Amino acid sequence: MSPPSLLHSSPFPLHPNPTPTPTLTLHSPRSTLRFLPIKSSASPEPTPTPLKTSASPDPSPPPLKHRRPADVNIRDEARRHSSTHNLQGFSAKYVPFNPSPAPTSTESYSLDEIVYRSRSGGLLDVQHDMDALKRYDGEYWKNLFDSRVGKTTWPYGSGVWSKKEWVLPEIDGDDIISAFEGNSNLFWAERFGKHFLGMNDLWVKHCGISHTGSFKDLGMTVLVSQVNRLRKMNRPVVGVGCASTGDTSAALSAYCASAGIPSIVFLPANRISIAQLVQPIANGAFVLSIDTDFDGCMQLIREVTAELPIYLANSLNSLRLEGQKTAAIEILQQFDWEVPDWVIVPGGNLGNIYAFYKGFHMCRELGLVDRIPRLVCAQAANANPLYLHYKSGWKDFKAVKANTTFASAIQIGDPVSIDRAVFALKNSNGIVEEATEEELMDAMAQADSTGMFICPHTGVALTALFKLRNSGVIGPTDRTVVVSTAHGLKFTQSKTDYHSKEISDMACRYANPPVQVNADFGSVMDVLKKYLLSKDSKI
Repeated sequence: MSPPSLLHSSPFPLHPNPTPTPTLTLHSPRSTLRFLPIKSSASPEPTPTPLKTSASPDPSPPPLKHRRPADVNIRDEARRHSSTHNLQGFSAKYVPFNPSPAPTSTESYSLDEIVYRSRSGGLLDVQHDMDALKRYDGEYWKNLFDSRVGKTTWPYGSGVWSKKEWVLPEIDGDDIISAFEGNSNLFWAERFGKHFLGMNDLWVKHCGISHTGSFKDLGMTVLVSQVNRLRKMNRPVVGVGCASTGDTSAALSAYCASAGIPSIVFLPANRISIAQLVQPIANGAFVLSIDTDFDGCMQLIREVTAELPIYLANSLNSLRLEGQKTAAIEILQQFDWEVPDWVIVPGGNLGNIYAFYKGFHMCRELGLVDRIPRLVCAQAANANPLYLHYKSGWKDFKAVKANTTFASAIQIGDPVSIDRAVFALKNSNGIVEEATEEELMDAMAQADSTGMFICPHTGVALTALFKLRNSGVIGPTDRTVVVSTAHGLKFTQSKTDYHSKEISDMACRYANPPVQVNADFGSVMDVLKKYLLSKDSKI
């Protein structure tokens, strides 16, 4: 009998360091495409199929596939094809976050325990059994992950759960709560790069193209799935709670609603957009609007979850970062496993910059790539504790009082993941930059003018790119990825105010307000001629 596989329907059976099989290789200037034979434990290994060309069409029709019976759903199908046990021996656990290279503690906890901090009060990290994962080489993992993209096989249609062995290896598929999040667009920002920056290899990872419109879905599917598992194990969890500046509450409430788990949201009153506020309300969350800022809400939710059986969903909880790290793996995957030179990430509570580092580092350690990109964390100048810490040479960190910023999701003065962020930046030769309110709004408008329609937080990241490009740190041919964290439709009010030039003390240089014109042919023609002449058009 053949050994059990990670996914019976996957074309890549799980064998440690499998014997190399013949491959047909097509070389291009920047990448190598590999066409591998499909293996099956039920049939002999077929001969590799030659690459088809227009000159040699294959006259034979493809083999017929039988559709899943109508009374069987994709969870049922997955249940039939996979064991409920973790037969591969992969595992993960909580350990104290330790920035030093050598472990200083043997303290650890099962992921099935409800614990957020170490005994010393420090952060926890999810540590995977790397020896077990290393039984399979980098090519195996690349092929496995690539084989799952775009499928509807449960739960691998998700960009997060397609990397399940690296995320929550021991969770059963029946416990997973997923909206097939991830697999977000990595698009070539051709016109923006050429017109504003003189770059031809600029890319934007649009994590806002997701179920609730932000990257927070990537972490929340993991956290809520684990809570679902804990509740089935009769652990004392009556609901899940978070403090939020908008996007976290949207993601938490949506995934909890899908699972039938109560969600409790602490929001700072009058500090988030209506589009963000309405999401948890519509999803049935119990929303508390509190007269404080995010840091005040965070303090309250930590005190409440210490007293009540409410599971804490903020990024203090390291499970969230396990999902968020898959965006880094996706970037490599979308570049055919080539490593970009730079990745720029907006930073507020600072869990995401560490998550990206963790994803890149894991790929290097397991042999999928040979290096990691340089990371840049971009902060709003009105909420810039990491930037000030970086400029001081990483001397004693000091929290700040965050002032109001259009980049409301990163309006955080006392970030929970400061130690994680510093570790990630130090180990990636990273940089921290900041953006004023005018800079971030101008950058957002410039990006929108090339068709992007981004959020203000992405404007912060683009401002960092402008500064590093202008100083020569980032070169014109450097492959650079800017992480866009939320969809622009969540921030229509700030965009409207900008283009109406209604923001005090801001020039709004790239504003594009509508032109009022009388309802007659002559007036319309006069306005159009003036506009077309301004564009150097020939009339």
